[in-house]
Amino acid sequence: MALDGMFLSFMVSDVNDLLEGSKVDKIHQPSKNELVFIMRTRTGMHKLYFSADANSPRFAVVEKAPENPQTPPMLCMLFRKKLVGATLKGVEQHGLDRTAFFKFDATNEIGDRVNLTLVVEIMAQHSNVILIDGDNRVVDALRRVDSEKSSYRLVLPGAEYKLPPAQDKVDLRFAEPEEVCKAVLNCTGARLSSAILKTVQGASPLLSRELAYRSCGDDKAVSELLGEEKMKLLCEISALKTMVTNGDIHPSMVLDESKKPMEFSFLPITQYGDSYKQIEKEDVFSLLEGFYSERDRLLRTRSKGTELFKQVESLTERVARKLNNQREDLRKCADREEIKIKAELITAAQYRLQKGSDVYEVENYYDNNNILKIQVDPALTPSQNSQKLYKEYKKACTAENMLIKLIADGEEDLAYLESVKDLLMRSTLEREFGEIKDELISQGFIKPKKSGKKQMKKQALPPLEFKTSQGLTVLVGRNNIQNDKLTFKTGKKGDVWLHAQKCPGSHVLLLSDGGEIPDDAIVEAAEIAAFYSSAKEGTVVTVDYTDVKNIKKPNGAKPGFVVYYTYWSVNVKPKTDLE
Repeated sequence: MALDGMFLSFMVSDVNDLLEGSKVDKIHQPSKNELVFIMRTRTGMHKLYFSADANSPRFAVVEKAPENPQTPPMLCMLFRKKLVGATLKGVEQHGLDRTAFFKFDATNEIGDRVNLTLVVEIMAQHSNVILIDGDNRVVDALRRVDSEKSSYRLVLPGAEYKLPPAQDKVDLRFAEPEEVCKAVLNCTGARLSSAILKTVQGASPLLSRELAYRSCGDDKAVSELLGEEKMKLLCEISALKTMVTNGDIHPSMVLDESKKPMEFSFLPITQYGDSYKQIEKEDVFSLLEGFYSERDRLLRTRSKGTELFKQVESLTERVARKLNNQREDLRKCADREEIKIKAELITAAQYRLQKGSDVYEVENYYDNNNILKIQVDPALTPSQNSQKLYKEYKKACTAENMLIKLIADGEEDLAYLESVKDLLMRSTLEREFGEIKDELISQGFIKPKKSGKKQMKKQALPPLEFKTSQGLTVLVGRNNIQNDKLTFKTGKKGDVWLHAQKCPGSHVLLLSDGGEIPDDAIVEAAEIAAFYSSAKEGTVVTVDYTDVKNIKKPNGAKPGFVVYYTYWSVNVKPKTDLE
């Protein structure tokens, strides 16, 4: 984990500089493993974010916090009761371990001053955020730990708080570089990076590999180090001690081939050479926000939308199976003319046909009077067998008409569900998932949950809004119902409507504001439309555009489904740097 104890020490220092003496104004709990404290200082408001998620545990001062749920969880209500209005006296770190203590001066229910501590433990799958009182007793935690999960310590309300098990490592801040270097070199049976990781407190695997790379260019075994390499190791440890002590750091992030964040540290990462791009940030919190923002968004989307996405997947599979069966039945209906001919031939020859025969041999006057053998029911008379075939023919005719309509409806349902899947893949907010679910309920795909409580009408989210370089407004629908509203209610004469060609995507509206729309603005809006479609990963996407007045909606069509015949097209690259 790149967020090691040394990195944490710089985070603690920055939080103290920015938030010491601030008051807790609000508390939100976006998910079961996240907390957001709105801190009020003399200079303004700041968002203090805590995460105990195994994939991204941390605390940070952030610009953008996750969406606040409409109904706060019980744990959030407890934290509000205990900490809203409290003053942050300071933040401390236990050695160079990944444990930070946020000290608060609060007021209890009867107005007495009390000391409360919010403990942030950053330990991968064991990460936690724990509130403890002045008697070192646990008030509550994001993750409760009972005796079945841990025999060493309990994290339950009322239990005594214990620190995580200590590790026998050297604290670089209080040890001489020579002493640290000697301890590392004593691990003769290990690789240099493993020896550093085992010896130096607060060092991550990434930092250990970086020191090894800077010392000898390769992760050699400690026993293979040359005298010059040992001296280089001593110099690197000494430089690291100076950096940790003085706080003279260079927060850096490494991007992989697809320009996605791969690693971060408080110093430049040189071990990857020129293989990956490296960017530097001005402080540790902007580095963390840049590194985790996209990852957290995807994880949060996956978590909130998993159940709904599974439902849509199941509905899609069901509709697809039903369509296949109906198409097979329609194929069988194609034999109906042959059935009719057999019925006619039996009727024409029934004067010489006998009951009890299971095969009738008749002359087929549709085929040069060649003999045709027809399988029949021996228990029926020729007239009855003829009538039976006529009934099969009429049944096939009726079935064909019904199946054509059912297949058309099924194809429309399938296209609609594909558009919903695309919208779900691009949704990030809890309210967006809720509105898509409400849409599916209104279309009869999902049954509403029965509840005795009267449901409050939720205010609909506005469409996404962007500006072109010419200052024109571009609106993007978040769901199919909003797509219809955008196209048929918001759009005015002269506005340009855009949509990615022949694939699911949002309706995009470029507002003219009563003036002429330049071609450059249409291209920019098309780039946005390409991004908000299922073709967003494509190198080049074809986007159709036309005046909004040319868009029509067939009677009874599903939300989001429209037709247009007058249009133009432009090939663009999806715009990814949207804000």
